[in-house]
Amino acid sequence: MDNKIKIQFTCHGNICRSTMAQYVMQYLVDQRDLADDFYIDSAATSREEIGNRPHRGTQQKLREVGIPCGDHRAVQMTRQDYEKYDYLIGMDTWNIRNMTRIAGGDPEGKIHKLLDYTERKGDIADPWYTGNFDETYVDVREGCEALLAHILKEDLY
Repeated sequence: MDNKIKIQFTCHGNICRSTMAQYVMQYLVDQRDLADDFYIDSAATSREEIGNRPHRGTQQKLREVGIPCGDHRAVQMTRQDYEKYDYLIGMDTWNIRNMTRIAGGDPEGKIHKLLDYTERKGDIADPWYTGNFDETYVDVREGCEALLAHILKEDLY
């Protein structure tokens, strides 16, 4: 795993946005036959959903667009994750604040919002509150495509 590019997507509970991003990104790298070059996972900043599977809305949306949804169980981000991952990607400003606190800072500049890699920047709305998994998917897909393009340009090729 040392030679792989390691990405951790993070949101509040690790059942909606971060798991959606994990599976979208995995799908994108699989489609490009790059699975051997990446390790992709997700985590929460809170402990509220630890052990739970992805939200049924996330599962349904991924199924609808033909992206496999695995059996991930919610876990909490740890301080050690900062050393383990090359990219720590949060979904909104609050996630970034909590991720930075958990990591004890961001001296290597690894923590970013997913939409920072797109033209429009900003936060990805939490479908736990909005109920709009379609809108979240559009944002996550755009962010993952932009992040992957950035990685392929900057790090790998």
